[in-house]
Amino acid sequence: MTNRNQGFTLFELLMTVLLVALIMGVALPTFSATVARQHQRVEIDALFHAIHRARKESIMRRKVVSLCPSTDGHDCAPGDDWSRGWILFENADRDSPPRVDPGEPVLVSHRVSERVRITANRRAFTLRATFLRATNGTLVFCDENAEIMPRALIVSYTGRPRVASHTADREPYSCAD
Repeated sequence: MTNRNQGFTLFELLMTVLLVALIMGVALPTFSATVARQHQRVEIDALFHAIHRARKESIMRRKVVSLCPSTDGHDCAPGDDWSRGWILFENADRDSPPRVDPGEPVLVSHRVSERVRITANRRAFTLRATFLRATNGTLVFCDENAEIMPRALIVSYTGRPRVASHTADREPYSCAD
């Protein structure tokens, strides 16, 4: 009976380490971009569905419903940076710019992922019952690490949202640095 060592040779160990390093070097950037794309998609979907809900609530309640950036989940924040979060609320007194007053229920409150920056060309979006126009505008969703291309959520005058990766001039959206 022969007694053989059951270990690895130095060559086998180096080849295994080299193969793992090669696979990780190729797969890691792709995986990171996939994760960034998923974070972006989650935030776009959340606002997309909130706008649909705002349209529905304004029709059902026959009241104005507003969507605005929020840092605390209770009040509208000034400015056009939606990166910390946003709220959807019944704007009974129709104030402009919208703000949450006593007796106006917050219908949805959302915190945004730290990996996504959201900027808009509007301070708020207001949706009204069917006989009046909604606030139109564009929200641009950017990856914090600039690993993926920005995408935009465009809200029409009728309050219908759509997602786009290029402007009407076929230029890609850009993120402010």
